[in-house]
Amino acid sequence: MKENTCCFTGHRVIRSEDKEELQTNLCKVVADLIDKGVTDFVCGGALGFDTLAAKSVLMYKKYNSGVRLILALPCPEQPEKWSNSDKRTYEDIKAASDEVFIVSPKYTSECMMQRNRFMVDMSFYCVAYFRNIGGGTLKTIQYAKEKELTIKYL
Repeated sequence: MKENTCCFTGHRVIRSEDKEELQTNLCKVVADLIDKGVTDFVCGGALGFDTLAAKSVLMYKKYNSGVRLILALPCPEQPEKWSNSDKRTYEDIKAASDEVFIVSPKYTSECMMQRNRFMVDMSFYCVAYFRNIGGGTLKTIQYAKEKELTIKYL
């Protein structure tokens, strides 16, 4: 699976003035990866970049039956404190996914990072939206570098 698999990592908060350009660039990168033979795209199901990435993959999935969206969720409670609108989007993406993995049966302080490592371990490519802010995105990029993934920055 690895050579044909790509994961995504990025910030939950995206400035509104960056969102349209980011979505355009994300679609271009996904199209390029599909052209290179990538079929499986792994998203973490979080708000922000994960949601944009999943929507991009689902758009291409409509036109290419070989494209698969895989959700790697940290725990069942992930969307618990989200707005109703965000919860609906999450459930729609989950329902449209080809496969869903839940990394931890309940929330723990480590489940987000476990999910991120799980996604990297499945992948050959990593698409990253990183704006020099520490946290989970930075740690995921560092882990992807350790595992020698090809990283595409947006």
